[in-house]
Amino acid sequence: MNTHKEVSMKRYRDWSPTPLDTKGLNAEDRQDWFVGLGRNRDSDCLEESNFQAALNSLGGEGESVEVHRFGHWACGWLEVMLVSPDKADELREIFGALDDYPVLDEDDYTDRRTRAAAEMWQDNYNEKERIAFIKAHAGSFEFRDFADLMGCVRGRYFGGDDNELL
Repeated sequence: MNTHKEVSMKRYRDWSPTPLDTKGLNAEDRQDWFVGLGRNRDSDCLEESNFQAALNSLGGEGESVEVHRFGHWACGWLEVMLVSPDKADELREIFGALDDYPVLDEDDYTDRRTRAAAEMWQDNYNEKERIAFIKAHAGSFEFRDFADLMGCVRGRYFGGDDNELL
């Protein structure tokens, strides 16, 4: 029973990262495979989460799914999933789900955003900048007590709305 909507998918022979790149590069025996999701050095939490969720949904790397890794002149590196024709329906369902809603796994996406916010908070702000940020975005922070506030100021965690930081 085919309940998914029709989604156009690209074969590897017809795909290249940019119009300046060669189509179907370095995978002569995979030219009829489909291109799944990709990611690169500059991918954000959503792209990383969806890439991993799609890969998991397809059963991970194996006989029918391969992740091809490339160095790239524009973005440093990129990875793209190649999916064999026998998994085309599963890949079509993933693309259909993304047409309906941009997140494949809410829990994973939320976890990645939380970790990214904590890392940015710790690595890119000093205590004075954290205090200024907390004051400027007071409505997005909720502290249980003074110790909780100080833990956030000292960069142990980010206690605000990650939409304000990321």
